[in-house]
Amino acid sequence: MNRRELARMIDHTLLKPEARPAEVERLCREALMHHFASVCINPIFVPMATRKLAGSDVAVCTVVGFPLGATSTAMKVCEAEMAIAQGATEIDMVIPVGMLKAGKLDLVRGDVAAVAAVCHTHRALLKVIIEAGLLTDAEKVTACELCKAAHADFVKTSTGFAKGGATVEDVALMRATVGPALGVKAAGGIGSYADALAMIEAGATRIGASRGVQIVEGLPG
Repeated sequence: MNRRELARMIDHTLLKPEARPAEVERLCREALMHHFASVCINPIFVPMATRKLAGSDVAVCTVVGFPLGATSTAMKVCEAEMAIAQGATEIDMVIPVGMLKAGKLDLVRGDVAAVAAVCHTHRALLKVIIEAGLLTDAEKVTACELCKAAHADFVKTSTGFAKGGATVEDVALMRATVGPALGVKAAGGIGSYADALAMIEAGATRIGASRGVQIVEGLPG
């Protein structure tokens, strides 16, 4: 894998609450320089990122129901619609983790399906964060099965705001559950080329990282 191929698998990410416009501008410049798959930013920055990345091969990705997943489905749908109207073409949403753990599986599936319908109507991708660090292995499998049934495009490990982040074991389990039909995004604590490569070898097809530049520049050769 060369540097360009690796970069095209990375969502260059800045989701910290204290992020400033100048930092998002720098994120966009770095994404353009390295041809990352997307910048992943909070919704307030979507219009700026859309302007900065217009006409490029870098997508604008933002988050919905972030970081807790505990907003209503109607609010998540509204967030997704607004973000897409402002230029986002990829949405990373968080499932209602507590409802999954309580066995409210129809609610979780419906939550994902409603946002997926909005995304696909507007030709946007939907990645669904299951927050694997809060789940048992059985719950991770159930979450992935629900996302697949609800027509998500990707399942994603983590927000980076809860305990734990991406692990090779979680990525492998998620890939085994969804098969080849869905993407798997590893996110949370990935800071080096070696980290990213391990996730890719376990089945990840997208990497979410705030250290995207360090990752691609750490590629041997």
